[in-house]
Amino acid sequence: MREEVRTADGRVLTAEHWGDPEGKPVFLLHGMPGSRLGPAPRGMVLYQRRVRLIAYDRPGYGGSDRHPGRTVADVAQDVATIADALGVDTFAVAGRSGGGPGALACAALLPERVTRTAALVPLAPRDAEDLDWFAGMAASNVREYTTAADDPEELTARLIPRASGIARDPGRLLDELRRELTASDRMIVSDAGLRSMLLRNYREGVRTSAYGWIDDMLAASSPWGFDPADIRCPVLIWHGELDVFSPVGHSRWLGRRIPGATTTIDPDAAHFAALRALPEVLTWLLRELPTPSVGEQQPV
Repeated sequence: MREEVRTADGRVLTAEHWGDPEGKPVFLLHGMPGSRLGPAPRGMVLYQRRVRLIAYDRPGYGGSDRHPGRTVADVAQDVATIADALGVDTFAVAGRSGGGPGALACAALLPERVTRTAALVPLAPRDAEDLDWFAGMAASNVREYTTAADDPEELTARLIPRASGIARDPGRLLDELRRELTASDRMIVSDAGLRSMLLRNYREGVRTSAYGWIDDMLAASSPWGFDPADIRCPVLIWHGELDVFSPVGHSRWLGRRIPGATTTIDPDAAHFAALRALPEVLTWLLRELPTPSVGEQQPV
């Protein structure tokens, strides 16, 4: 079911919710670029787990109005606004890739509402101490994030035509990434069903403009507006050791920074394997007791 929610400052946020309408609410925050239509467990999986899954387009993506100058912290207020509109009091949050920092923002800034949080293949703050932020990162991402920090106008000039091309042919983005994908990620994105979901997701994300993507890049390259060390709810961080888009060092840093966080590292997985981990992560998010266990835990 699609909803349009108006924020206090007059912006429209487009949200979607599906699964069990009486189930436990879980917000799923999409990657970058992406949209509310990103890959998610099928309806049968959600009903079996009694999950009401809620996703929305971050500002500038899909059907949501742009919020210029937004920070990672601003995600929390947008999520709270949507939860209020849907009559949801408390909820869990999961964020994948570019949505991971936003999920952590909700945990830090909405402590009375967020029960549990999962961040899958997330980035760490750009100003994280004792972290080589670019170590292990694909050359294309190094170039984009460097430009975002040093020359936002150049980033904008670069991403507008790129997003326009992806809107016409969303397969173009996967083709661009293919040369940097690991063998395991190539196998995952070659699955016809998953590829179809990814293409629909990318097309919707950049359908109206490139500014969701641009603003995400700028927010990821700027101070987050909160400290992950302030998070007190149970947190699960999941990462593939072979990830070159969000290097695993970022999750190891977050695991050390967030009190009591459980960090799960899959030694044979890369970036897109997070999509396959999501059903188990949902099961963890719905548990009453903070005893997380998803895959094999590795030392951080």
